[in-house]
Amino acid sequence: MAASTGVADGASSDLHGSVSSGPSMENPTVQYSMVLDHLIGDKRQIKELSPGVMGGLPVPVKSDEQKMIERGMESCGFKTVLACVGGFVLGGAFGVFTAGIDTNVGFDPKDPLRTPTAREVLKDMGQRGMSYAKNFAIVGAMFACTECIIESHRGKSDWKNAVYSGCVTGGAIGFRAGLKAGVLGCGGFAAFSAAIEYYMR
Repeated sequence: MAASTGVADGASSDLHGSVSSGPSMENPTVQYSMVLDHLIGDKRQIKELSPGVMGGLPVPVKSDEQKMIERGMESCGFKTVLACVGGFVLGGAFGVFTAGIDTNVGFDPKDPLRTPTAREVLKDMGQRGMSYAKNFAIVGAMFACTECIIESHRGKSDWKNAVYSGCVTGGAIGFRAGLKAGVLGCGGFAAFSAAIEYYMR
């Protein structure tokens, strides 16, 4: 009887030992495929990397209004308007400057010996400044618009966009004087754009 009890106790201990040594609900075995599913599989949780975690300065999450403003500022329309306004201001300043250093400003070709008045000089400077401002605004708007369209079409941001845009802008402006002037304008403006891009980059 004692022997049978010992055998039973040994069997129960072996049974408990085998149960304890095998996998259970509390300690399931970790399989390699499950780990891969959580790392690179469908169960992977995508988390946005925060610059603060990577050692950089923490950046607050952008709101929908900020994202909308950024999309608007990156649009071709905004770039065209900005280039138009900038060209107008720059052209006006350049026109006034060139008129200020020109000794023939305000002089009447019918009476070259007459000294021009201050009002005549300021009027001539204003007219020249406005003419330069309009021309610079048109060129700036055309260049910015064509560059943005070409960049969106190509899907790249490199020096070729400026060269292509310069060729289109120069060709369109020079084409009013003829085909030869259009070709020369295309080549000259493209070369100038390439030089500026090389210097800026």
